[in-house]
This record gives sequence, C-alpha cells and structure tokens, in this order.
Amino acid sequence: MANKGNCKAKDCAREAVGKGYCRMHFRLWKAGEMPKARYKTCTFEKCRKHRHGASSLCDEHFKAKHGKPAEAAAAPAAEAAPAEAPAA
Repeated sequence: MANKGNCKAKDCAREAVGKGYCRMHFRLWKAGEMPKARYKTCTFEKCRKHRHGASSLCDEHFKAKHGKPAEAAAAPAAEAAPAEAPAA
C-alpha cells in the first residue's frame, strides 16, 4: 500500500488509510463521531434529501418531528365551530 501520509485528526501521527484518517479515526468518522459530518443528507431511513440547517433531518422530516401540535389541534376545532352554529 502506498504511503498516504499521516492521519488528519488532531494529535494523531498514525498512517492514513481512508479519507485522510487512520483506521481508528476512519471508523469513528463512519460512525458519525468525528467533528466533520459524514453525510449532508437526511438521517431519516431511506431519505436522501438535503439536511435542514444544522439539523440531521430534511425540511419535511424536521417539520414532522418538531411541528407545533397546538396549531394542528386548533384547526379542527375552528372548522367544527362554524358547522355547529347554523344548526343551532
């Protein structure tokens, strides 16, 4: 194997194997435990859309996870009120 230089992780002098990291740091990078993120796509299963800001999810999955339940609950109540008014 050709010498690829030293690992680019801070304070590591081991031989680089993949992506500029030694075997240990490359394994950590694959696991997502290194400072630079491995992927820039949504981490939701089988979703390949781009991430939403600093989140690990795309816009669609971010809104589904962090949506405001108060607005969702208020909408059906507002629709039910006008339907009851003409009947009274």
